[in-house]
Amino acid sequence: MNKKAKILIIDDEAEILDNLDRLLSSEGYRCTTLQEPVRFREVRADVRPDVLITDLRMPGADGMTILAAARADDPALPVILITGFATISSAVEAVQEGGFDYLSKPFTAEQLFVAVDRAARHRSLLVENQTLRERVERQPGGADIIGSSPAFARVLDQVRRVAPTDANVLVTGESGTGKEVVARLVHERSRRSGGPFMPIDCASMPEGLMESELFGHQKGAFTGAVARRTGLLKEAHGGTVFLDEIGDMTVALQVKLLRTLEQRRVRPLGGSDFVDVDVRVVAATNADLEGAVAAGRFREDLYYRLNVVHLRLPSLRERTDDLPLLAGHFLKEAARAAGRDSPVISPEAWDALQRFAWPGNIRQLRNVMHRMVALDDDGRVTAADLPQEIAYGTTLVRANGETSGPMPLDYQLAKELANQEFMERYLDLLLDSHEGNVSQAARSAGVSRRTLHRWLAEFRRGGQ
Repeated sequence: MNKKAKILIIDDEAEILDNLDRLLSSEGYRCTTLQEPVRFREVRADVRPDVLITDLRMPGADGMTILAAARADDPALPVILITGFATISSAVEAVQEGGFDYLSKPFTAEQLFVAVDRAARHRSLLVENQTLRERVERQPGGADIIGSSPAFARVLDQVRRVAPTDANVLVTGESGTGKEVVARLVHERSRRSGGPFMPIDCASMPEGLMESELFGHQKGAFTGAVARRTGLLKEAHGGTVFLDEIGDMTVALQVKLLRTLEQRRVRPLGGSDFVDVDVRVVAATNADLEGAVAAGRFREDLYYRLNVVHLRLPSLRERTDDLPLLAGHFLKEAARAAGRDSPVISPEAWDALQRFAWPGNIRQLRNVMHRMVALDDDGRVTAADLPQEIAYGTTLVRANGETSGPMPLDYQLAKELANQEFMERYLDLLLDSHEGNVSQAARSAGVSRRTLHRWLAEFRRGGQ
C-alpha cells in the first residue's frame, strides 16, 4: 500500500468519519476529515489530497456535486463514492461520470483498504508519468534518448566522452535496444554533426549490390551500370557512416572496407583513380563478433579497427527503472499521432508490464504502447487489454481440461483476467441464446437492461 498517500474523507455523519479515519490511519495513510461538504473546495486546495472518499447522499452538497467539483479542480484526483442504498445504480452512474470506484454499505475494512490502495497507486502512477514526461521534454539530445537507470546512464556517459573525438565506435546489444538511436547521438554530438549521417543495413542489402553501393562504380563497370554511381561512403564524406549488422558483411568486402578505412580513400568499381573519403564509422551488431573472428568469419584486423570504443547497450530487462519513462513517452507519441488523449494504465496492467521480460526490448515496448492507443475505447487500459504473452505468467487449465493461455501469479491480476474471460463467454452465450435481444437476455440474467448494457460495454470485445 501507498503509506504516504493523503486521504480526504467527506461525510455528514461524524461516526463514519471517525471510523474511516481510524481504519485508514492504522494503515499509514494521512487522513483529513470533513463533515461540511460545502467547504470541499476550500479544504481540497489546502490539503491537496491523493485520494478523495465521499458519501453519495449528503445535505448541502451530494457526492455527485463533490465529484463534479473535484474533476473541475483536479481531473486526476481519484474519487471513491460511498452509498448506503440498496440499489447501486446511482453509484455506477457516478463512476461512469468519472468516479474512480464505489463502496456499497456495509463494506468490510479489507474492501476499503483494497479500494483506497488501488486509488492511491493510480494517483501515484499519474503523478510519476507526468514527472517522467517533463523529464523527457527536458532531456538533452532529444526525446529519442530516454532513460535514467544506472545501466543506461553509463552508456550516455560513454557517448558524452567519445562523441567529440574521431574514434570509430562499435555498438552491440540485443535487437530492439536502440543501436541506431545511439549511433545518431554519437554523430549529433561530434564535430561532424554538420555533415551527413549515412545508415547502411549490411543485412538487408544483396551481396552482389553491396560493393557497388558502398564504393560506387563507373559507367559500364558491369552489366546494368548505365550511369556513374557515387558510393555511400563518398556521400558520407565529412560525416558519419553507420554500418548496421556489420557481422553480415562478406569477408571479401571486409578486406576492401578495411583498406578504405586505413587509406581514407576509395576506388569505385571499374575506375582507375582513387577518391578521398573522410568518414567516421559507427558499426553495430547483435551478433558475437569475437566468436566470428575466432571462427574465421570476420577479420580480426577490421574488428580492432572498428572496436576502438565499445558501447554495449543494456536490454530493457536490465533497465526496468526506465520502463515507466519509455512507456509514457510512447503512449504520448501514439496518442498525439491518433489525435486523442493517452489512456490511463491500471495498476494491475503496470504490474504485468514491469514483470514481462521484453525479448524485443524497446522496439517491442513501443509497439505495445501504440497497440494500446489504437484499441482504446474507454480511456483505460486493464491487464485484460494487454497481449496474452505480457499479461500472463503460467498456464491456466480450465475444468474441461482445455488450456486458455498462461495464468498470472499475482492474485489480483489473475482474478481480473479470469473475470474478464468469464464475462466475455457468459455474455456471448447469453445473447446467442436470445438471438441478440437485450431485453430478453437481461430478464434471463435477472438484471436490468441498463446493467446488461454496462456489462456489454465493459466486458464484451467488439461492442454489443
